[in-house]
Amino acid sequence: MQSADLTTLVALTHELNNACVPARLEQVHQSDRHTIHLQLRTLDRKQWLLLSWHPQSARVHLCAPPPKQPDTFTFSQQILHQVAGFALVAVNLTSPWERVVDLQFATRPDDQVQWHLYLEVMGKYSNAILVNANGEIVTAAHQVSSKQSRVRPIQTGDRYELPPALLEAIPNLNESFDSWRDCLILIPKEIKRNLLSNYRGISSSLVRSLLAIAAVNGDKNVTDLSLDEWNALYEAWQIWLTCIEKKEFYPHLEEKGYALTPSLRSPSISLTRGEEENNPPPFARGAGGDVSVNEFCDRYYSQQTGQIAFQQLHQQISQAILNQLNKLHIKENEFLDRLKLSTQADEFKNKADLLMAHLQLWEVGMKEIMLTDFHSGELIKIPLDPTQNAAQNAQSFYKKHQKQKRAAIAIAPLLESVQQEIAYLEQVATTVSLLEQSELSALQEVRAELAQQGYLKVTAEYAPRQKNIKSQGKSNKNKSNRSKQEELPDCHRFTTANGFEVWVGRNNYQNDLLSFRIAGEYDLWLHAQEISGSHVLLRLPAGAIADDQDLQTAANYAAYYSRARQSDQVPIVCTIPKYVFKPKGAKPGMVVYTHEKIIWGQPSSLRASAK
Repeated sequence: MQSADLTTLVALTHELNNACVPARLEQVHQSDRHTIHLQLRTLDRKQWLLLSWHPQSARVHLCAPPPKQPDTFTFSQQILHQVAGFALVAVNLTSPWERVVDLQFATRPDDQVQWHLYLEVMGKYSNAILVNANGEIVTAAHQVSSKQSRVRPIQTGDRYELPPALLEAIPNLNESFDSWRDCLILIPKEIKRNLLSNYRGISSSLVRSLLAIAAVNGDKNVTDLSLDEWNALYEAWQIWLTCIEKKEFYPHLEEKGYALTPSLRSPSISLTRGEEENNPPPFARGAGGDVSVNEFCDRYYSQQTGQIAFQQLHQQISQAILNQLNKLHIKENEFLDRLKLSTQADEFKNKADLLMAHLQLWEVGMKEIMLTDFHSGELIKIPLDPTQNAAQNAQSFYKKHQKQKRAAIAIAPLLESVQQEIAYLEQVATTVSLLEQSELSALQEVRAELAQQGYLKVTAEYAPRQKNIKSQGKSNKNKSNRSKQEELPDCHRFTTANGFEVWVGRNNYQNDLLSFRIAGEYDLWLHAQEISGSHVLLRLPAGAIADDQDLQTAANYAAYYSRARQSDQVPIVCTIPKYVFKPKGAKPGMVVYTHEKIIWGQPSSLRASAK
C-alpha cells in the first residue's frame, strides 16, 4: 500500500479548504488505534473527515461515515470533549515542503484559532497531536517519552514543537536545467536514488511516476544517462512542479500504487510560469482524472486497507480452525483407540466362562492354562494370577468385561460429539477458503460466529452478531416482527436461463438465514451431499416449475461453493425447505434433511467462466 506523500497532502489540503472550511465539528469517532473520523457540518451538508497515522497509510481525506461500533479510545473522547462545537477554519501544511497537516479550530470562522490538531505523516513516526492556543500538547495518539526520543519527546503538558526541518534542497520551478542536473549528478548513483535523496517532497511513488513519464530506467547510473533522457526527466520534473503550483492534479492508478501527475507526456505542454491561470495544460488524465483527490484516496485506501484486513483476519481464522482441528483429531484418535480396546470385552467374558467351566483343571501356582474354546474348538492360552484360584481369576475377567462395556457406552457419544465438531469446523474452513478479498464483511461474520462458539476471543470490533435461528423459526412465537425483506443477507445471487434467482450463502450465518427464514414453500434447497459447502436456494414464485436446466444451474452453484469445487462432478441433494431441519443444539450451518433427490453438479462449468 502506497503512503500519502507530499504531493498527495498538497492536493488533499487544497481540496479540503474548498470543500469543508469553515465547518462545525460535531462528532469524533475512533474506529481503531490508528484512525479517527471527524464529523463536520458545513452550511449545506455533513461530511466525515478521516485522519490516520497508520505507519503504512497515514493520510487525511474525506470519507464515508465510519462503521457503527463502540468507541473505546480515550484519544477521540479527549478531542471531542475539548474541540466539539468549534469551527474548522483552515487545513494547511505547516510548511510548503513538510508533511505535517495543521487542522485549525476557532470559536467562529473569523476568531482567533484556539486549537490545532496536527497530523504528522511520517511513516512509522506518524502521529496525531492536539495542541491548545498556548502551544501546549493536550493529548496525542502516541505519547513519546524522553527515554524513547531525546530529540523530540511528545508528552501531555509539553510545548509542541514541529519535527526537525529537512536538509534537502527545495524544488523550484524556476531552477534551470543545468543547476538541477548538476545537483543530481554530483554523486554517481542510480538516478532513482539521487532523485529521492537530493530534494524535499520526493517519495518513492513520485520517483516511479516521474521515471515512467520520462521513460527512463531508474536503475541507470546518473553518469550513464543520455542528454535526451535528462531532458525528458527534467520535463517530467517541471510537469510535477506545475501541478503543485497550480493545484491541478490528475489521480490515476499505476502498477504499484497511484500518481497525481499526468500519466502521459505531452510535447504541447507549456511550462513557463507566465502561463495564464485559466488555461490549464492539456495533461492526459488517467482512469481517475475526473474524480477529486479526496474521492480517489478514499476509494484507494478503503480498498487497500480492506484487503490487508481481509488477509490478516483470514490468516487468524484459518490458523485458529487448523489448531482446533488438530486437537480434535488427536482426541478422535484417542476415542477410537479406546473403542478398539472395548472390543476385547467379549474375549474377557469368554475366558471367564471357560475358567468357570473347568475349575477342576486348575492347580495351585498356575500362571496360565490351556483350554478348548467353546466356539472355535481351538486351544486358548489364558493368563492367570498365581495368587488367586480359578474362580477368582474368572471374576477378574468378568470385571474387565463389565468395565470395557461401560467404556464403550461412555465413549460412543463423546466420539460422536467430537466428530460433529470436526464436521462443523471443516464446514467453516470451507467457507473461509471460498471467500474472496472483496467479502470482508462475510469474513467478519465468520469471525463473530467463531467468537460466539468460543473458538476465538470476543473483541468489541468483532462482537457476535449471529442470531439463534431454530428449525421451528417459521412458527416461533417470539419471532421478531421484522419482515423478511429487512433480514435479506448479503449472499451470492445468480440467475438461471429462465430468470429464476439462485441464492448462495457466504457463511453459516447466511446459510441458516436462507434455510430457516428466507426460504419459501415453493423454493428448492440444495447442498453438496456429505460435503461441507454453502446452502443454496433456487427461488421459485408461486406456481412456477423449475426445469432440468434450472436445477442443473443451481446444482452447479452448490457444487462450486463447496469443498469439492475442483471436482468434475459432485453429488448435490435437492429437497424442499420444509424437509430441512436443525437438530437441537446443532452449531450454525449444520442441518439434516429428508425426502432428497440427487443431482450431479458440475463445478467445472463455473470454474471456466470464473477464469
